[in-house]
Parts: sequence; structure tokens; C-alpha cells
Amino acid sequence: MIPYGRQEITQADIDAVIDVLQSDFLTQGPMVPRFEQAIANHVGATYALAVNSATAALHLGCLALELGPGDWLWTSPITFVASANCARYCGANVDFVDIDSQTYNMCPQALERKLLLAEREGRLPKVVVPVHLCGLSCDMAAIYALGKRFGFRIIEDASHAVGGKHKEDFIGSCRYSDIVVFSFHPVKIITTGEGGMALTNDRSLANRMELLRSHGITREIEKMTHAPDGAWYYQQIDLGFNYRMTELQAALGLSQASRLDEYVARRHVLACRYDELLAKLPVITPWQGPDNYSGLHLYVIRICLNMVKVSHKTVFDVLRKEDIGVNLHYIPVYKQPYYQELGYEPSNFPEAEKYYSEAISLPMYPTLTEVQQDKVVAALHKALQL
Repeated sequence: MIPYGRQEITQADIDAVIDVLQSDFLTQGPMVPRFEQAIANHVGATYALAVNSATAALHLGCLALELGPGDWLWTSPITFVASANCARYCGANVDFVDIDSQTYNMCPQALERKLLLAEREGRLPKVVVPVHLCGLSCDMAAIYALGKRFGFRIIEDASHAVGGKHKEDFIGSCRYSDIVVFSFHPVKIITTGEGGMALTNDRSLANRMELLRSHGITREIEKMTHAPDGAWYYQQIDLGFNYRMTELQAALGLSQASRLDEYVARRHVLACRYDELLAKLPVITPWQGPDNYSGLHLYVIRICLNMVKVSHKTVFDVLRKEDIGVNLHYIPVYKQPYYQELGYEPSNFPEAEKYYSEAISLPMYPTLTEVQQDKVVAALHKALQL
């Protein structure tokens, strides 16, 4: 089967991990800071904290911004559940902002309308989490302006987007947000096996996330409640978590990061070829405006159902039977049973509903060959019954 995404592990990656296995540190050694610095330098952020998943990074970001019971976090409905779950971990409420019909990201106009209503009702969000779906940046300048106007903080969920750009900046620079989150899951652009990272330009936020990443424990004397009992001494000064990244993961990530630009460039070559091969089929191919350079984690098409005689599900099923490992990113979060119990009304998100009825993620990864790509397109042609 041709999967929708997969990692590439080179001999250099393997050697980097072996070097760590033969070193004195498997955790809390020199590789994690080196990986953090490499990514921070690449994207232009001041601080970077590597963690064991992007979910952990989202949770730490919410805690650093003091999200808690009675507060609201708003995010996109077209995302993985972690973008919303991070608020629930903090005891906060969640709501969703409908997507833009062209980018599939949070719509700034829908956000503004919802903010005006929330302002009248006295329930403005404390945190907004725009999601850079497929690696394409949201309109962060517009969202940032709304944040200044209505007083909310911003965490960019850039799990799909490391290596991408918005305007002249790499995604992750934090120009338009308090915190940016990356994912290094195996199907993402670069991988650490499992892993994630939170980036910020705010020292206080970085310090807070660093403390909470490792059980809330400090060895810094100035943060302790009294002088240390001895050289062995540490204090738990807050309730933190074991969200650390291992040296093995960081070594793999650091090796992979050396090929980050190459990987994204290859994804663009594949996307351009898909665009050409699919140009005459009844599908909508991904949009990318002049201000964006997508990380292209995913290549999502939408079936023009009014132009074919088959259903969305039929197209999906036929592709799977043809050994094309397509997927659907994502089921709207409000449709999940856990969130349905919280009373969301699907009619409030018409663009998300339409997207879900038409979207299919085609295979997209750097080692995808032209022969495989041709097979994908031939199978899609068959599935559409053209």
C-alpha cells in the first residue's frame, strides 16, 4: 500500500541515534538543547522547548498562558482533537471558529463575527489556537490584529507546518503569536519518533513551560523557598509533568532537521506534479496564496460531488481497495462523542461540514516516486468512475 505519509530514516539518522546509545546520556543530556537551538535558529524564535509530543506542547502553552476553569479557548474544528483537548486538560471551555472555504484554516471574518457576539455576551476567549492545516499558515496578521483588539492570547498549532513560511518569516518565529507548537510525529515533515516543541519569544513563558515540562522541579536557588540543604537539593515548586524529550529523540530530530528545507522543497515538487495530473479531474486541489509557503505536510483534495455520480465514501473506499492509503484530515472535532455531549451545533460550522463531506488526503511524503504518484492518480480516476 502507498501510505498517505511516512518518515524517511537515513543512515545518518541511525548513526546519530547509535552515538547517543553509546554516550553517557539517554535523557537530559546535550542533544535536547542542541536540537532546540537548531529549530529556534532555523525559524527565528528566541526560545524553544522540546517535549514528548505536540499535545504536551499545547498543554504547556495553555498552562503558561494561565488558561483555567471558566476561561474559553477557541480553535478550528478541522484539526486533530489535541488542539481542543489542551483546553479541557486545564478545565477550560472550548469553542470552534468555522474555516475559510479556500484555505481550510480558521476564517478571520468568522472569528471577528464570533468575537463581536462573544463580547456582547461577556464570554470572550482567553486563548485562540489557529491551526495551520496541511502546513499552510493561517492569516496570522489578521488574527493577531483581532487578538490585540479583543484581548486574547495566541498559540499557533503549527504541528503540520515546520519549514513553511508566512509572508517573509518562517512559521515558528512567533511574530504573530505568544507560542508556536510543532509536531515531530513520524508522518510529519521531520520526525523524532514521537515528539513536539513549543517556541516563544517571551522569556517568562519559556521559563514557565520549562518548569512544568519536568515535574515542576527546579535546582535554581533563586526560585527556591529557602537555601538548599546541600548540593543534592532540588524543590518541586509547582505541579508539573513528565513531558521531557529523550536524547535519542533529539538526536534523530537534529539529524532530520539538517534536511528540513530539502524535504519541504521535495513536497512542493510533488504538489506541483499532482496539480498538473489532477487539473482535468473533478477535484479541488490545495490553494496557496502569494504570502504563504506551505510545509505541505498533507495534500488534501476535495471531490466536486456535483460533477460525479459517486459518493465521497465510495471514492475513499475504492482508493483504499486499490492500495492507496488515503485518509481524511480531519473529522470535525465537534462531531466526536466527547464533544457532542458538550452541545455543539453543526449548523454553526457550514464550511467545516462541507469540507468533511468532500475532503481526501492523498499520499504526500518526500520519498514518494513519480511511478507511485501516477498510480495514485490512476486509482483516483477509477474511483471517480470517469
